[in-house]
Amino acid sequence: MKSGSRRAGLEVVLATRNRNKVREISAFLKKAKITPLFIRDLPEVREDGKDLEDNAVKKALSAANYSGKISLADDSGLEVGVLDGNPGVFSARFAGKGCTYGDNNRKLLKLLENVPESRRKAKFRCVIAIAGPDGRIRIVEGVCMGKISLVAMGKSGFGYDPVFIPDGYRKTFGQMNFKAKNRLSHRFKAIKKAIKVLNK
Repeated sequence: MKSGSRRAGLEVVLATRNRNKVREISAFLKKAKITPLFIRDLPEVREDGKDLEDNAVKKALSAANYSGKISLADDSGLEVGVLDGNPGVFSARFAGKGCTYGDNNRKLLKLLENVPESRRKAKFRCVIAIAGPDGRIRIVEGVCMGKISLVAMGKSGFGYDPVFIPDGYRKTFGQMNFKAKNRLSHRFKAIKKAIKVLNK
């Protein structure tokens, strides 16, 4: 990842099995003239890091070692103030092993059942790690501030999108279309920074 002009035909392996993430990240990279690669048989990485950064780095390094190419991994989490930053790194499995997005949302809303709107502040964090086959790592982060809705609303997106209302809006991410959400999201803010790294 030497400094200089953008490499012609740069390819980047996406170190994720989550098709929703692949869709979002691919859209950003393609717009920047970077080709995203999705390798179906990437080794599975146990996401047992102490934080989002740990998990992102583990996934990116594993993919770079396996593919011999620059690899990009994202780990994202929802942090709710009144829950001391939880679910955080446990966002994907908040309701237990094998849980669905719906299970996680129902558990979150149940925990906040008697919490007024003024105390439902939350933020989405996205940490992206970029790893080269030589083992070098760069980390960037994007944050979207907002609050948790009183009920789940909307069927767009994935994860906690139906219960997260970004600051300055009345709709949840789940009620926004793909383009509208991507203009605001934590992942969009992180990938913009990642693209700057990839262009060097």
